[in-house]
Amino acid sequence: MERMNVRVVDVRKSYGRREVLRGACLDVPRGTLMGVVGENGAGKSTLLRIISGQLRPDAGSVHRYGRVGYCPQHPVLNDVLTVDQHLRYFQVAYDLSTLSPAEELLETLGFAASRRCRVAELSGGTRQKLNLTLALMHDPPTVVLDEPYQGFDWDTYLRFWQLAERLRDQGRSVVVVSHLAHDADRFDRLGQLAGGRIDIRADISDGVRDGAR
Repeated sequence: MERMNVRVVDVRKSYGRREVLRGACLDVPRGTLMGVVGENGAGKSTLLRIISGQLRPDAGSVHRYGRVGYCPQHPVLNDVLTVDQHLRYFQVAYDLSTLSPAEELLETLGFAASRRCRVAELSGGTRQKLNLTLALMHDPPTVVLDEPYQGFDWDTYLRFWQLAERLRDQGRSVVVVSHLAHDADRFDRLGQLAGGRIDIRADISDGVRDGAR
């Protein structure tokens, strides 16, 4: 039997009269790179916020086995602080003894030279690199990433996928919201969110790998 890092059971969420999630279910096994696709407004970001614990569902349950790292679609950063100050703030928040994991991510994503720069001085792509680093630096067993490569150049985009695959191979569960069709063949599993429910598909793209690893 597969070991789950996250289990979403019959989750429902509405905004006013608009029901976004209508009994969504999702199992995220350990050591899986999972994609979530769907049309704009389908509820992908809502689903990730619920998985991360930032948003409460109206009904249903979410079972998290270990910590969850969450990278929102739009960076939530302080423009007056430097990259280094963000890292040290989150080091305290995560109760980390060292910044070594964060420093490795800076090198992997190629923005170590920006450590002393204020966020206001950074490009959109570099802000997103910091956003991703803050989500991963405490080494959570599950990470949920909402279009995490927005603004990345091609080289950093490829580095991101190498990082995601490395996390998966280390036994992490990685959930990525994607809107790019050519990303489909990178996932072990692909969930299509439509009508408020999730359909785990293996035929969205010819290149999608089948089922469990």
